[in-house]
Amino acid sequence: MSTIKYPTAVKSRKVSNIQDFHSGRGMNLENEINESNKFYRAGDYALIYKKPTPVQVVRVDYPERRRAKIVEAYYRTPSTTDYNGVYRGKYIDFEAKETKNKTSFPIYLIHPHQIEHLKKVKFHGGIGFFIIRFTSHNETYLVDAPLLIEKIETIERESIPYDWFRENGHIIKEGYQPRLQYLKVVDKLYFS
Repeated sequence: MSTIKYPTAVKSRKVSNIQDFHSGRGMNLENEINESNKFYRAGDYALIYKKPTPVQVVRVDYPERRRAKIVEAYYRTPSTTDYNGVYRGKYIDFEAKETKNKTSFPIYLIHPHQIEHLKKVKFHGGIGFFIIRFTSHNETYLVDAPLLIEKIETIERESIPYDWFRENGHIIKEGYQPRLQYLKVVDKLYFS
């Protein structure tokens, strides 16, 4: 904890977390990945996008001529994963998840159709992985899809311990640009 003394010396105020540049970021994992992908695209490092969720619009209201409002819509099919694209000549596909849980990652956050999709990515020679954030630890990991899928399919619990990610995942460093430097981990894991 630090003390800030104002020039008038009338009041001093104690401020906590003055050295913690993470406090009050206001960005969630998806926003940080989107910002990182913009940086990667702008610099021609990679071409990776967030996949749109397929939605079927059923009913639209037009309260004014130029202001259409969707009032009823349905998901057409379950979305596969969050992101895909090309990096260094290879197809990349990944899912991003975050949890506030301090001790484990709940398996229900990863859906069976996502597992099947990432298995097919691997089968066809692509690179598949998960980006998992433990918000309570302020840590973000990149985990190879086949490794995490094997754990999900063999564990007898409904969650994977946090320590498993520390041992098997690769920490993603944070920075200014890109916000999440996940391609450095991809280089190390898949191109070394």
